[in-house]
Amino acid sequence: MWEQLFRRSAKPGQSLQSQIRAMLVDAILAGVLTPGDPIPSSRELARQLQVGRITVILAYQQLTEEAFLLSQPRKGHFIHPDVLQGRPTGTAARSARDAAPQAHTDWSQRLWLRPSQQRSIIKEEDWQRFPYPFLYGQFDKELFPTAAWRECCLKALSVMDIHQWAPDLIARDDDSLIQQIQAKILPRRGVWASPDEIIITVGAQHALYMVADLLMREGSTVGIEDPGYPDARNIFSSRTSQVIPITVDAEGMPLGSRLRKLDYLYVTPSHQCPTGVTMPLERREALLDMAQTHDLILIEDDYESESSFDDHPIPALKSLDRSNRVIYVGSLSKSLAPGLRIGYIVAAPELVRELRALRRLMIRHPSTFIQRTLAMFISLGHYEAQLRRLAQAQKERHAALVDAMAEHLPDCRITPVRGGGSCWVQLPAQVPAQALARRAAKLGVLIEPGDVFFSSTRRPGNFIRLGYQSIPANKIGQGVQALADAMRSL
Repeated sequence: MWEQLFRRSAKPGQSLQSQIRAMLVDAILAGVLTPGDPIPSSRELARQLQVGRITVILAYQQLTEEAFLLSQPRKGHFIHPDVLQGRPTGTAARSARDAAPQAHTDWSQRLWLRPSQQRSIIKEEDWQRFPYPFLYGQFDKELFPTAAWRECCLKALSVMDIHQWAPDLIARDDDSLIQQIQAKILPRRGVWASPDEIIITVGAQHALYMVADLLMREGSTVGIEDPGYPDARNIFSSRTSQVIPITVDAEGMPLGSRLRKLDYLYVTPSHQCPTGVTMPLERREALLDMAQTHDLILIEDDYESESSFDDHPIPALKSLDRSNRVIYVGSLSKSLAPGLRIGYIVAAPELVRELRALRRLMIRHPSTFIQRTLAMFISLGHYEAQLRRLAQAQKERHAALVDAMAEHLPDCRITPVRGGGSCWVQLPAQVPAQALARRAAKLGVLIEPGDVFFSSTRRPGNFIRLGYQSIPANKIGQGVQALADAMRSL
């Protein structure tokens, strides 16, 4: 039995001591072991599991301290008699389960919004098992600064730091992270802001959701790029039916008379999503002038702004703003790991004040432990070093992808970019992107069909996005060759 329980509870990356503790906790909570039951001696369990006796002793000590086990001198260890106190008994749970079923609740009559039916980017959950994942925005263990991040996590767990981040901050953020964003992150983009103009969010997506919640209602006119970020379109569409797609050109969002009738305009000027093109400085200045003249609010999503292949990136749209007309959305986790979910908004103090009150209703505040760890990561220079490392890796992988595409898929057209982690590719007219994606997956290649980025009224089917941040440089050539094989097989 113990060997089976041990195998069942084993998790990759866990120490043997942790696996033994998890095995016993699982068995207790699942009812396999009941209060008062004896368990094998440390010597006997070590023999059965073929591990060191000290490992078992340490696991027993920890579980005894946490009242899962009870140690009795000269008798051994037993399941603590009070370990299940406060939990439903097996009889009560079975009675509830075996009760006569009642009429099924019809939720379809209550749902006024169905986000599951919106068009969104879909990615394979087990994408890491594919040898050639050309996916944008996923985690790359080769680029994550594990040692530096672990160092900062340990520093954030000092007694003094725990006393500062552990309390409920209600609507506030960790002051140290706000200071680091103010002093070291925003100046890179030419943005200067006071602490009352900055709020931390659970990623850029959360930022867009809160902005839409506060400012948009039915009848609000919102302009978005076409093609553009699908989830921004979905968020805005859940607030108003007047979401206006505006076709982008080689320099991003074009200026024109349609913009004058908008209340809000969502733009990604540094790296347009998904084409990757960069809006030139002259167009940014003209866009701000138009916004001022026609009372237009600009929502600038500056994702990947720090991932540039050249030494002179164009300053953010927000850096040119002189009337607090730009709501600036940034992300700190895209350069590290998407699972960290840390973003921020820079906006007028009166708007940030309301955003804090709204965020309190939603989540109170993002994890202050993550905030404090990230603040230390930035203050010690790790973030700056990570940006340099990431930019160099992306530059090398982009070059490898362009060369491989020229060799194996010369009929495809790549949109030139100045940085970032993906390329926008137009396939030959007769090649459907969805069919290509299905065929390529069978050869171990994951790509993103581009139709989801277009509005419902304009959905060309021969575009794909190729991300190269999640695939090692030495596999890019092989992956493109496999993609070419998939295209020929169509």
